[in-house]
Amino acid sequence: MQITLLGTGTSQGVPVIGCGCEVCQSSHQKDKRLRSSVLLEWDDYKYVIDCGPDFRAQMLRENIERINGILFSHEHADHSAGMDDIRPFYFKMKQAVPIYALPGVLKDLEKRFEYIFTEKNRYPGAPKVEKHILLPYKNFRLGNKDFVPLNIIHGNLPILGFKTSGFAYITDAKIVPEETRQHLFGIDTIVVNALHHNTHKMHMNLEETLDFIEKIKPGKAILTHISHHMGKYTDIQPQLPNHVVLGYDGLKISVDY
Repeated sequence: MQITLLGTGTSQGVPVIGCGCEVCQSSHQKDKRLRSSVLLEWDDYKYVIDCGPDFRAQMLRENIERINGILFSHEHADHSAGMDDIRPFYFKMKQAVPIYALPGVLKDLEKRFEYIFTEKNRYPGAPKVEKHILLPYKNFRLGNKDFVPLNIIHGNLPILGFKTSGFAYITDAKIVPEETRQHLFGIDTIVVNALHHNTHKMHMNLEETLDFIEKIKPGKAILTHISHHMGKYTDIQPQLPNHVVLGYDGLKISVDY
């Protein structure tokens, strides 16, 4: 499986509009972060986790011509606001785009993107989707692989992480429940959020994420959902343990299993 980090930034992205900090003003490509999302590719399958406001730019950058579906971690705009940009895939594939999410997330998407979900007086340019309900720890199948939706707590909001064999993806975590940690112990590769250095109500900071990584003992950990307050890539990466990578947009990871 090849994993591509489509975006590794927080809800505002990096650079932040109007910000003059050294990270936002950096010319280093690894300091430029679109909203967090990831592309999973294996055999002839392509799935995206989260579909934020930068979805169109991410698909163009990676030259993606089709997808098999979209998994949603949760409903917040930085993870779902790109729904309208599934239209080219729908037009090209001539079939509904499968989407996978918690029941509450599907309800939220139906409200915000009513024209996509409705069958009444349907706008002819609207895409169609095929809804699939996910529940924590209830395995589901994508292509020829089994996936496990993992319970994650984002502030006080239950959201989903995803695991398949030797790979897991978690974003926006503040609390990782014990049952989820058991699923992750000793995993080969994990992508996990680390906001910045200060305590935050909704997200783990760098210290909390490194402590979490130490406890689950993965072979490799890649950090994502990174704020401009984290610091410049060239300053932070040398401070991290050898098996921990400060993620950046476009990073590709291969996981063999």
